[in-house]
Amino acid sequence: MEPSVKPVHLLDDPQEWLAFGRPCGPTGSPLVPAVGASSVDPASTHWESQVVLEGMHCAACALTIEDALRTVPGVLQADVSAATRRARVVWRPDRVRPSQWMEAVQKAGYRAMPAMDAFARDQRLRESRRALWRWLVAGFCMMQVMMYAWPAYVAQPGDLTGEMEQLLRWASWVITLPMVVFSCGPFFASALRDVRLRRISMDLPVALGMAITFAVSTAGTFDPAGVFGKEVYYDSLTMFVFFLLTGRWLELRLRDRTAGALEAVMNRLPDSVERRVADGSFIRVATRRLAVGDTIRVLPGEAFPADGVITVGNTHADEALLTGESTPVARPVGSTVTAGSYNLQSPVEMLVQGMGGQTRFAQIVALMESASLQKPRLAQLADRIARPFLAAVLLAAFLAAAYWWPSDPGHALMVAVAVLIVTCPCALSLATPVAMLTAAGTLARHGVLVRNLQGLEALASVDTLVFDKTGTLTRDGMALRAVHTTTSLSANDALALAAALARHSMHPASRALATAAEELSDDRWRISDLTEDAGLGLTATVHDDTDPLALRRVWLGSPRHAGLAPDGAGSAELQVVLSQQTPGSAVTELARFDLAEDLRAEAPGVVAVLQQAGVAVKILSGDRQAVVQRIAAQTGIAEFRGDCTPQAKLAALQALQAQGHQVAMVGDGLNDGPVLAGAHVSFAFGRAVPLAQSRADFVVLGDSLAMVPQAVMLARRTLHVVRQNLWWAAGYNALCVPLAVAGWMPAWLAGLGMALSSLLVVLNAARLSRELPGLAGGASCPPEAVVSPREGTSAPLPGRVTKKILEPI
Repeated sequence: MEPSVKPVHLLDDPQEWLAFGRPCGPTGSPLVPAVGASSVDPASTHWESQVVLEGMHCAACALTIEDALRTVPGVLQADVSAATRRARVVWRPDRVRPSQWMEAVQKAGYRAMPAMDAFARDQRLRESRRALWRWLVAGFCMMQVMMYAWPAYVAQPGDLTGEMEQLLRWASWVITLPMVVFSCGPFFASALRDVRLRRISMDLPVALGMAITFAVSTAGTFDPAGVFGKEVYYDSLTMFVFFLLTGRWLELRLRDRTAGALEAVMNRLPDSVERRVADGSFIRVATRRLAVGDTIRVLPGEAFPADGVITVGNTHADEALLTGESTPVARPVGSTVTAGSYNLQSPVEMLVQGMGGQTRFAQIVALMESASLQKPRLAQLADRIARPFLAAVLLAAFLAAAYWWPSDPGHALMVAVAVLIVTCPCALSLATPVAMLTAAGTLARHGVLVRNLQGLEALASVDTLVFDKTGTLTRDGMALRAVHTTTSLSANDALALAAALARHSMHPASRALATAAEELSDDRWRISDLTEDAGLGLTATVHDDTDPLALRRVWLGSPRHAGLAPDGAGSAELQVVLSQQTPGSAVTELARFDLAEDLRAEAPGVVAVLQQAGVAVKILSGDRQAVVQRIAAQTGIAEFRGDCTPQAKLAALQALQAQGHQVAMVGDGLNDGPVLAGAHVSFAFGRAVPLAQSRADFVVLGDSLAMVPQAVMLARRTLHVVRQNLWWAAGYNALCVPLAVAGWMPAWLAGLGMALSSLLVVLNAARLSRELPGLAGGASCPPEAVVSPREGTSAPLPGRVTKKILEPI
C-alpha cells in the first residue's frame, strides 16, 4: 500500500467525514454542524461528499462512474465531472458507508479518494509523474525505431540485403515492445475493463488501434510470407503513441493549471496546525481535530484554519479569496481573522471561534465545489452523444476494414486503425467544460464565485441589466458631500467638533460624519453630559481646550433638533446642523453638513461600459422615487423606477422577459431573493447575505461593482471559445474521417491529429485564464462622474478629507 493513501474502511469513521464532505439535506442543501461538536451522529442527516477520481479520461468514463454510484443502495445523487475528475455524492449514513460506494467505483474500474485530503494531491502528483515517464519512454522508443526505419525509406533497390532488412525489423520489434507494455499499459487496462463490463469508453478504440497495429507488424516480422505480408508499421505505432501521450500529458498539465485553480482554492486550508496543550506547549494536530476554544499558533505563510481572534502577535493577512481585495490587511492583537486567509508577516496565536461549516470559507468552498461539478447544457449534449458516437466509430472501422480486406488485408487493418484513432471524440467532450471551468477559475481569483455554470451561458446573451439601488449602486450607509460654515470656525474644526459628538452614536448620519473625520484630530474638544434624542440628534456640553473658560452647549442633528429652520435650497438627501449656545447668548449655527447615500465611485463608469457593450441598464428600487431619480441621473441610467415592493420588482422583471429580453439582475441579496431567482442570471454582493442563502448565480465577494461588466465580457468570451472548440471538433472529424476511410491517412498522422485536436481545445480554453484589462482594478470612472461638493457659499472640504471622500475607491 502506498504510504500516503488511507485504507478505504478507515473513512467509515464519522470523524473522517468532515475532511471530505458536510452534512446536507436530502437534496444536497447544506446544513451547519453544531458548534463545538466532537462527534457526528451518522443517522441524523444526509451527507454530501467530494471525491477525486483516478483512471478516468473522458465523458463516457464519467457516465460509467455515475451509473455505478447510483446503483448503490443509500446513494441518493451522484454527479461526476470529466473536466475536473471529481465527483459529488449525496448519501444516507443509515444505509451506506463511504467504503461501500467507493468500492462500487473500484469495481467499475476506477478509484475514488477524498477530495480534500493531502493524499489526494499526492496521488495527482504521482499520476502526473507516471504520465511523464510513459511519455519519455515513448519518445525514446520512437526515436530508436525511426532510426531503424530510416534506411528502408532512403535505400535504393538492392542497397539492403534481406538479412539486414529482417534485422532492422527485429530491432524495431524489440524497441517497440517495452513501449507497448509500459507506455500503452493504461490504454489496454482500460479497454480490457470496458470489455469485461460490456461498455464503451474512449480508450477502447485507441487500444484496439494500438493492438491491431502491433499485431500486424509482429506478423510481418515473424511471418513475412503470411496473409498480412511483410509490411511493418512500428514507426507509425511509436509516433502515434508518442503524439497521443504528448497531447494527454500537456492536457493534464493545462487542466491542472486552469480548471485545477478551483481545487487549489478549495484545498488552501492547512492539513495540520500547532495547538496549545495543557502544559502551554504546542503540538501539531490535524486541522479537522480542532474545536472551538482551542488556542493555536499560525506561522507565516500558513493559512488560518478557522475563524478566530488573535491573542498574541501582530501580522498582515491576505484575504483576497474572501473579499476580492489583494491588498494585505493589518491584523493586530484583538482583531478577527477568517479561515482561508493567509498569515503573511509573523507568527501569531489565535483563539478558535468558528470551525467547519460555520465559516465563510466553508460556504465559498461549497459553492465552488457545486459549480465545478455542474454540466452546462452543451456539455450534457456531448455526454449524451459520447457513447453512441463511440459505437458508430467501431462500426465505421469494421466497415472500412471489410471494404479494403479483399484487396489487401494488411492495408485494411491499418485503415481500420486510422478510423479508430482519428474519430476519438475527446475534443468534443472537453470543448465546453474546460472553457467553463477556466472562466469560473478566473472569476474566482478576482472575487466572483460562480454558483451555477449555466449562468455563464445565460450571461453571455444578456441584453438588459437591472440594478437594485441600495447596497448595489450605493454603499451601505451615507457619505459627507459638503461642509457649510457660517462662523469663523474652519471646516476642519467644525467637522472635528461634529465628529466628537457623532462617535457616540450609531445613527447612519453620525457614522458618516465620524468616518469623514477619522483622519482629523479631535483632541481640542472634551465632551460631557451627552444625550441622544432618538432619530433627531445629539446634545452635549463641550469644553474647548484652546479656551478653558469657553463652555458651550452643542447640538448636532436635524435643524428642528438644533432649534433652526431647514435650508430648503440644499440638494442633499439629509442635512445635519451643528449649533451652539454659550451662557447668556442665543443658539448660533456653526455649520451644516450635506449627507447623501454613498454612491459607488465606479458606478457611472460601470454603467457606461455596459451601455457601450450593448446592454440596456435600468434601476428597480424600493426607495423613494426622488432619491432613485437622483442616483439614476448621477450614473447615467435613463430608465428607473422607485417605490417598488419585492413583488413589484419581480413583476417588472417578468414584463421585460415577456418582451423577449434576456435579463440579468444585480442586488444585495437581502430582500431581492424573488427577483434574483426570477432573472435569467443574477449577481449578489456576498457581504450583504450569507452565501448559503443566496439565490444568485454569481456572488461578488468584494465591494467592486466593476466585476459585473467584467463578468459579462468574460462570459461572452467564454461562449465564443466554446463555439470555436465545438466547430473545431466537428470540422476535424468531418475532414479526417473520410480521409481515414479512403486510406489516405496513416496511423501516425491519425494519432497526431487526435492529440492536436484535444490539445488545441484545452489551449484555446486556457486563454480565458489570462488577466483581463481592468479586471483587478475596476472599471474606469470619468472625472465628471464623481459627486462634487455643493457649489456656492460652501467652504471646500478639508484637504485630506476631500481626498478620502471624493476620490474613486
